[in-house]
Amino acid sequence: MGVETTNNDHGYTQKEDDEVARQKAIDDWLPITSSRNAKWWYSAFHNVTAMVGAGVLSLPYAMSELGWGPGVAVLILSWIITLYTLWQMVEMHEMVPGKRFDRYHELGQHAFGEKLGLYIVVPQQLIVEVGVCIVYMVTGGKSLKKFHDIVCSTCKPIKQTYFIMIFASVHFVLSHLPNFNSISGVSLAAAVMSLSYSTIAWTAAVDKGVQPDVQYGYKASSKVGTVFNFFSALGDVAFAYAGHNVVLEIQATIPSTPEKPSKGPMWRGVIVAYIVVALCYFPVALIGYWIYGNSISDNILITLEKPVWLIAMANMFVVVHVIGSYQIYAMPVFDMMETVLVKKLNFRPTMILRFFVRNIYVAFTMFVGITFPFFGGLLGFFGGFAFAPTTYFLPCVMWLAIYKPKKFGLSWWANWICIVFGVILMIVSPIGGMRQIIIQAKDYKFYN
Repeated sequence: MGVETTNNDHGYTQKEDDEVARQKAIDDWLPITSSRNAKWWYSAFHNVTAMVGAGVLSLPYAMSELGWGPGVAVLILSWIITLYTLWQMVEMHEMVPGKRFDRYHELGQHAFGEKLGLYIVVPQQLIVEVGVCIVYMVTGGKSLKKFHDIVCSTCKPIKQTYFIMIFASVHFVLSHLPNFNSISGVSLAAAVMSLSYSTIAWTAAVDKGVQPDVQYGYKASSKVGTVFNFFSALGDVAFAYAGHNVVLEIQATIPSTPEKPSKGPMWRGVIVAYIVVALCYFPVALIGYWIYGNSISDNILITLEKPVWLIAMANMFVVVHVIGSYQIYAMPVFDMMETVLVKKLNFRPTMILRFFVRNIYVAFTMFVGITFPFFGGLLGFFGGFAFAPTTYFLPCVMWLAIYKPKKFGLSWWANWICIVFGVILMIVSPIGGMRQIIIQAKDYKFYN
């Protein structure tokens, strides 16, 4: 007992010293905090990979349900609002001197209190990250199947289920990369691919030229159908801007000193990423809709049949991209699970623990992806539920809670406009998405 009560040079007891050392060892092991030597361009391609997901391929379809005026307005508004809220998160990462909010929920706890912060942020962040991983399982499987069907049109057809399994098998290997910096190579490849397949999508559409019987009216025959489709399309757009859920975790990997805080290089990376996002989103959405009108499918690459080799290549690019994206969104989930096991349940931080935790997670997302592959509807449904809060208005609520800007000042108005827009998105888009899932589920057979 005497050992525990002796004070050392810092004025801490030996027991407190041991606890500090133990916590530091755990932080050095956890995926988010173990490596802090990222460069600013890591932030650029991590953000591109996180942001430009398969959602970009459904933007022309979203445009067909929104119509020209509202569609263009929602796209531009979303780009501006999400860039603003991303800036807020980058700024808030180190607003307390000497402390870093390495995870979204840590910032939430600072803004709303220890318990409430966790309850507000963690469920939403998990829905987004796990939801994205499941949707990417389906997207990866679908794109592999499309590639196989194009390249080998005379082959015996293979079930989509098997392609999802093939896609998952890659993640059973890649998921064991320890932290964000170790997946930077995968992420860079994914970022390059996203720009490539987006460019292929709109250039191939331009090459085809405007279709002879193109129509820009709403597809639904009834007023109710039109309204529900409009709601669902808002969810698709929200899904396309989901990168905020991993932004603090990405920033945590950048070194920081009082003289050179991490927000400088992080913001530079974000600006580059958002330019790439604009180069991907706007041409695909606007040109895809202009060429095909309301006959576009919920994935523009499926609508484009020729040239065969180019579309096959684009589908392969999508596969490589969603491999990287899956890893970016899975990393914070791994971090949460490993934190709970090691800090709360006192498991030893070992490779064996990591092996089991991560394989179980990949298997879970694969199982759900195989069971419910309603791609379009899932985007709208998840898009509203969790993407709108975490991307459009939660950062604004935190900003108002922490900084308390002057009432009716510019900052106050900007934040409240984002909050109102985000809340409307959160309410209406799951309604549209749910209706689409119900319609698609009517003639769906499990594991077909």
